[in-house]
Amino acid sequence: MSGGGALSERALVLAPAGRDGAIAATILTEAGFSALLCRDLDDLVERMEEGAGLAVIVDDVLRSADLAGLSGWISGQPSWSDFPFLILTQRGGSVERNPVAQRLSSALGNVGFLERPFHPTTLVSAVRTALRGRSRQYEARERIEEIRRGEALLERRVAERTAELEAANRQLAAQIAEREKIETALRQAQRLEAVGQLTSGVAHDFNNLLTVILGNVEQLQKRIDDPSVTRRLSMMGEASRRGAALTAQMLAFSRRQKLEPRAVDLNETVRSMRDLLQSTIGGSVHILEPELADGLWTAMIDPTQIELVILNLAINARDAMDVGGTLKVGTANVVMPAPQRPEQPPAGEHVRVSVADNGSGMTEAVLARAFEPFFTTKPVGKGSGLGLSQVFGLAKQSGGGVTIDTVVGEGTTINVYLPRAHAVPSPDANVIPTSRMAPADNIVVLIVDDDEAVREVTAGIISDLGYIVVEAGSGGAALELFDKRSDIQAVILDFAMPGMNGADVAREMQGRRPALPILFATGYADAEALAAASDDRIVHKPFKQGELADKLALAFAS
Repeated sequence: MSGGGALSERALVLAPAGRDGAIAATILTEAGFSALLCRDLDDLVERMEEGAGLAVIVDDVLRSADLAGLSGWISGQPSWSDFPFLILTQRGGSVERNPVAQRLSSALGNVGFLERPFHPTTLVSAVRTALRGRSRQYEARERIEEIRRGEALLERRVAERTAELEAANRQLAAQIAEREKIETALRQAQRLEAVGQLTSGVAHDFNNLLTVILGNVEQLQKRIDDPSVTRRLSMMGEASRRGAALTAQMLAFSRRQKLEPRAVDLNETVRSMRDLLQSTIGGSVHILEPELADGLWTAMIDPTQIELVILNLAINARDAMDVGGTLKVGTANVVMPAPQRPEQPPAGEHVRVSVADNGSGMTEAVLARAFEPFFTTKPVGKGSGLGLSQVFGLAKQSGGGVTIDTVVGEGTTINVYLPRAHAVPSPDANVIPTSRMAPADNIVVLIVDDDEAVREVTAGIISDLGYIVVEAGSGGAALELFDKRSDIQAVILDFAMPGMNGADVAREMQGRRPALPILFATGYADAEALAAASDDRIVHKPFKQGELADKLALAFAS
């Protein structure tokens, strides 16, 4: 192939023995060209392989020559190449009637003709024109190659940039999805927290009302013998206790009740509840044999509360099924990943108890609100909407969580996760029996409550037990009275009061008399604020006379 640079400007001259070739080479050399005289056609092809810009050939050489080698070289050139040949012909010869000229034109392609004898200027001009055209071929080729390289570079950069943008778009889409997921979880957590604060406040006020009602009912029951009135009082007392159970469920959602967690064998809990579940949900639902995991870990949970959880879930499952539905309770050991939603358990080892039904399932809209208190899909009067919220509250307060697997028309499985307890199941603690009456005469008990009606009911109960009662309606008034009367030997404090709460007042009093027995009477127990108080020093409103009497007597005995 012909090369660029100086070789592409070289002129090759092929002539028979004589002066024409030498003259042409001399003329071209004197004109400043690089001219090389070739011996024969094979030598010409070999020099063309080395590189040249033009071949000057005397037609006599080609009259009987085999042009196959030369034509083969021409065929091997790239498509853009158009190697020029200048043929020196006899004077007066017509190119159109010259068989050699016709043969060369068809075989070689880019062929020019110059008659002999020629003027040196004419030869130089013809060669210069041919070489200029050849040079332009190289320039055009280089320009085309530059354009192609630029196009390839541009395509590569476009492809790289497109890939970068696609990757950035994928990352952005993932970040948007993750942010939406986090924002949804945050809104859910904020809504649940707001509703939890609301329910705890409602529970406090409601329990104060129930304390007044239940306390007065019990006082009247001691003083009235009329059977019809006694029956009505019993109905009032039962209604009050049902109201107290309702507020307990509200507090379970808001995670304000004080739990007594210990290591529990959930397999044993499920087994022991089979008869209770069957009697509660009736014969319309078939309870399958429970799927209890072998080697189940013990769970850290209040045993009474987990029974209530399973019972609530079973009742919800029954209400979601037609006659003839099936219910299954199961247990399992699970290791949970990091939570994605607020109701899910934290990462780590948990014991799972699940209640599954083949009922109607939940839609997305129902599932989104499933844990909200008072939200229910049941008809009016058929449900309070506190079942799942109580389950959620208990699980979260116990350090676990809840998940729901549901398909509309196929059924629902509620999974409750409880933290693993690295201990063996423990039996119920024995309650120390005490005498309900005052252990001695003239024992003075200070009752502190900002609700006058509650204070009056509590004072009536304590007076009936043989204690001397003094009262205060606020924390500040209680401290003034406490400083004035050194004969106060015990205090019953309402926990939630404006200004100084019960915990603040207790710290002030015990700072002055460390051994002073103090009971907290509360409509809801703030677990963090009352963390230092043992359960036998907390009385939950609405309290029964016997419970208050026992805990006060126990406080004096300890």
